[in-house]
Amino acid sequence: MVRTRFAPSPTGFLHLGNIRSALFPWAFARHHGGTFILRIEDTDQERSTSEATQAIVDTMHWLGLEYDEGPYHQMQRMDRYREVLDDMLARGLAYRCYTTPAELEQLRTEQMARGEKPRYDGRWRPENAKGRTPPDDIAPVFRFRNPDDGVVAWDDAVKGRIEIANRELDDLVIARADCTPTYNFCVVVDDIDMRITHVIRGDDHVNNTPRQINIMRALGATAPVYAHLPTVLTPDGERLSKRHGARGVLQYRDDGYVPEAIVNYLARLGWAHGDAEVFSVDEFVGWFNLEGLTSSPARFDPEKLRWLDHEHLKRLDDADLGHRLAPFLVASGLRLTPTQSRRNRLPPSRPRSCKSDFRRMTMNDTFRRNRDIAEALDACLARELGFI
Repeated sequence: MVRTRFAPSPTGFLHLGNIRSALFPWAFARHHGGTFILRIEDTDQERSTSEATQAIVDTMHWLGLEYDEGPYHQMQRMDRYREVLDDMLARGLAYRCYTTPAELEQLRTEQMARGEKPRYDGRWRPENAKGRTPPDDIAPVFRFRNPDDGVVAWDDAVKGRIEIANRELDDLVIARADCTPTYNFCVVVDDIDMRITHVIRGDDHVNNTPRQINIMRALGATAPVYAHLPTVLTPDGERLSKRHGARGVLQYRDDGYVPEAIVNYLARLGWAHGDAEVFSVDEFVGWFNLEGLTSSPARFDPEKLRWLDHEHLKRLDDADLGHRLAPFLVASGLRLTPTQSRRNRLPPSRPRSCKSDFRRMTMNDTFRRNRDIAEALDACLARELGFI
């Protein structure tokens, strides 16, 4: 049974690059009749907020990316992480490290001076610390004992075969001095407990994957299939991010974009099905497979998104279009009042056509990009809504 997950951190708004990491695992689970899980990775308590968590849920609901399990919160699973940590300590898979930040900085400086890659040297591994008494005034962190030899390898569903020598990986801190678990440790425990079969996420996590695989194997689990999605770039070639002009997904909702267009556009950022450009959500789910993912970076094109939105607007029937437009018309100052009879829908003093009103409304920012909807509104309001 396919089980996928979306695991965002609630530290800010979701932009298009973020939510794409929810769209593809959702579509993969739906295509295979599997389970899609929402997991909130909120161990960064200084930056995580309840408002950001709610925005994640609202964004997914607006796009129709409904989850089957969750949302699970990592902060509610602290007892489970400590249980696994205690087991690893008892089995020699992890150990306490008393190295101070000053010692680590000195080690880093010396290694860089020798032209070496900065990495922890394992000085508090049990075999290296024999005869040393742990200091009473230092609370230790907890490190995973990474394998010394060999390679960690996986067949990435997007990038192909990837191999990393274990000597390139140091002993990762998996819990801080206060026993708070770190990201890579929590992810492994969660993926094991939730029986995740496919991890579909951004390629900024590629460097985390070998560490997670090693921890997973040490715990006796089989690693899931990994698929690292290509980077989304801005029109200027920068990585799409909050720092480089990314907008929150819900801003597109508030600007009047339809969710079908957003899903359609996101699907084409790194995935293709032949020459298909405009397609429905159901078509996307039916077609989606990992083989269609590309490893080449995708560039965000706002004009292409507007064009797709236009195409999806044209696909809506009058009733659906009117239903979606009504809140925007009210927000723009038009009073919509239901009437009892078709004959009373237009006051005698007003022409039968409302095009002039709506053409005037299209001059505001909300409707400027969709001037064509003014033509559809006449028939929509006259036949379906009964509003004026």
